[in-house]
Amino acid sequence: MASKAVLQVSNVLKTFGGLKALNNLNLTIEEGTVHAIIGPNGAGKSTLLNVCIGQLTPDTGSVEFDGQNITGKSPHQISQQGISRVFQTPQIFEDLNIFQNVMIPALAQADGEFTFNPFKGLDQRKDVEQEALRIIDEMNLTSQMYDRAGAMSRGNKRRLELAMCLVQKPKLLLLDEPTAGMARADTNQTIEILKKIKASGMTKVIIEHDMNVVFSLADRVSVLAQGTIIAEGTPQEMRESELVKEAYLGGATI
Repeated sequence: MASKAVLQVSNVLKTFGGLKALNNLNLTIEEGTVHAIIGPNGAGKSTLLNVCIGQLTPDTGSVEFDGQNITGKSPHQISQQGISRVFQTPQIFEDLNIFQNVMIPALAQADGEFTFNPFKGLDQRKDVEQEALRIIDEMNLTSQMYDRAGAMSRGNKRRLELAMCLVQKPKLLLLDEPTAGMARADTNQTIEILKKIKASGMTKVIIEHDMNVVFSLADRVSVLAQGTIIAEGTPQEMRESELVKEAYLGGATI
């Protein structure tokens, strides 16, 4: 039985001035997989995610999600269709506590179009609250639930942002360097959390420089260089690829 493509990026070109950040890039993400995208700084990884979530519009080419063309749609429209993203720098409400941070996207998703309807029944709100509490616990943040988000460690901020994405129940989760800036203990804890999410079957795309994270989680790896995919395969195939070693690490062993 053929795997279903949940995300299809086709011949996407994105330029900034004379620089081709994405150079007629093609990428297929299969449903239920964890797909890692690796490559040197400046390869176009974050630009690719920005195109997928509508923060950037490609010059040419298209992006299809779940069989629908989402090219040119706004970020909130794409989010409502089922794509969530964890950014390199955590996007949280720093003056609110953890519970409030998670409830905002939970209520927005429940009401649709990121608008709140205060006249909806309390029973629905209770369901949303219970889901928010469950995800906060899954992220190991329950003990800090009423702490101000801006005062937390970077690792906890990253997990909070992940909770804010998961409470929206996305079909596709995009993670832009989810362990960047973390101490090793925080990184290991985040890997374990992401393994639990992987077991749920949610489709995920991970951009990551830490190869321990990539090889711990990924089913498939694409290598991006100068705005185009130069190699793709299983983690083991990419680990052994001389082309990948040369392009990504200057010949060093991965």
